[in-house]
Amino acid sequence: MSDILRRGRLSSTPDEDIIRFTSSMSADKWIFEADVLVDMAHTVMLHEQGIIKEKDCTGILKGLSIIREEGIGKLDHSYEDIHISLESRLIDIVGEDTGGRMHSGRSRNDEVATCIRIRLRDELLSLAEELLELQTTLLERAAGNTETLMPGFTHLQHAQPTTFAHHLVAHSDAIGRDIERVIAAFSRVNRCPLGSAAFASTGFDLDRNRTCSLLGFDSLLGNSMDAVSTRDFLIESASAMGNIMVNLSRMAEEIIIWSSTEFSFIELDDMYASTSSIMPQKKNPDSAELVRGKTGTVIGALMSLLSLCKALPLSYNRDLQEATPNMWRAVETTRGAVRITKGMMSGMKVNSDSMAQKSVLGFTTATELADTLVRCAGIPFRTAHQIVGVLARDNEKPTLGRIDAIACSILGEDLSSRGLTDAMIKEALDPVMNISKRDITGGPAPVEVKRGIKARREEIGKVQEILTEMNRDIEDSLKQLFSVVEGYIGNTPDSQVTRG
Repeated sequence: MSDILRRGRLSSTPDEDIIRFTSSMSADKWIFEADVLVDMAHTVMLHEQGIIKEKDCTGILKGLSIIREEGIGKLDHSYEDIHISLESRLIDIVGEDTGGRMHSGRSRNDEVATCIRIRLRDELLSLAEELLELQTTLLERAAGNTETLMPGFTHLQHAQPTTFAHHLVAHSDAIGRDIERVIAAFSRVNRCPLGSAAFASTGFDLDRNRTCSLLGFDSLLGNSMDAVSTRDFLIESASAMGNIMVNLSRMAEEIIIWSSTEFSFIELDDMYASTSSIMPQKKNPDSAELVRGKTGTVIGALMSLLSLCKALPLSYNRDLQEATPNMWRAVETTRGAVRITKGMMSGMKVNSDSMAQKSVLGFTTATELADTLVRCAGIPFRTAHQIVGVLARDNEKPTLGRIDAIACSILGEDLSSRGLTDAMIKEALDPVMNISKRDITGGPAPVEVKRGIKARREEIGKVQEILTEMNRDIEDSLKQLFSVVEGYIGNTPDSQVTRG
């Protein structure tokens, strides 16, 4: 293939060690499809602006269509990046007098920034779709467990009785915020840097709005120096993914704990478990452990991106080549973890009897008993807290007689004289009654949880409509691009773009 890059300014060729060190080809496989799209849109615009002739435009587009059909495997991987390898292949197909005109008014700097954004926006939309599926699964499991008792925890100590549904909706809400962050990141990813050239734009009369439209971007990046050098969109996206992984890791940790003999709250489907090579009785929650472990991979990718971009002078620096492998690592890991978590949540068996038995261990109804003393006897909550605290400290059964005795020592009078009865105490100690009383917004009462699930399902429907429209806008733009290309080359390239 043609040595189109180094033959002018440079006289020597790098050895294999240097090539391996400087090459980005291993990560560039992610942007092969995007690179072809960018080349097509740029070529169409060059002809429309009168910068290249129609016959050259047609020849380039035909060559690009061939390269797209051949796939990345046909490119020469000895080049330092996919852009030069692809352009070299194009020149081999159509000749330099035609293919050598494609790069007019463009630099690899704005080209690669555009390609990364195209691929990343697709990954973000796919990730948002997968998060919606996970959120839907959590709500489906919650809907079937609105009356499944379980202990709620603070500090991993038994705190108050709640329901499994209430717990799952909490995770669903965290995932909902993750979806919001992904969509917000998309809005800043889907801005077009193409036409900024190396950093100072170009003397060619480019129509940046035309390529922006053909490639499905929402808007242009206004400053050419910022457009080619910023990678804040990678940092923001990786940050959103780091947040997702932290939330998934929290779920994974609970799955691991709940699977233990000490808890016996759930049992994972065999598909997501392993056994021991020596202990035949073992069923290990390996998938959950790996979700927890891979969180470090995504957090590490984010830290790498932050470190790479820190103190880089404007504009483009080769350091940024190291940013994209970290981004793709974060993308691949996060999307995989979301799908695995959905599968674990969907297929796990809930041991409701074990949950119910343990819902009252550790005096989890103590708060409601204190609240009952306040409501029925009219004493301050802090005093009620002290009375119930003495019961807990002495590990005594809460009876009317014992409560009266403690109250007399603190208040100088019993509480039965203020209207407290055995029936009130019995009700306060009932975990089901505890939960049913907590029917304010966000509480665990079945009626409130059911209302919340319905509202969240409606919200999921609205978000799905937004994602569908965002996908449709991109697809419509690319259909327009392929239609224009078809008009030049006289045959239809495969317009089904490989996305996400």
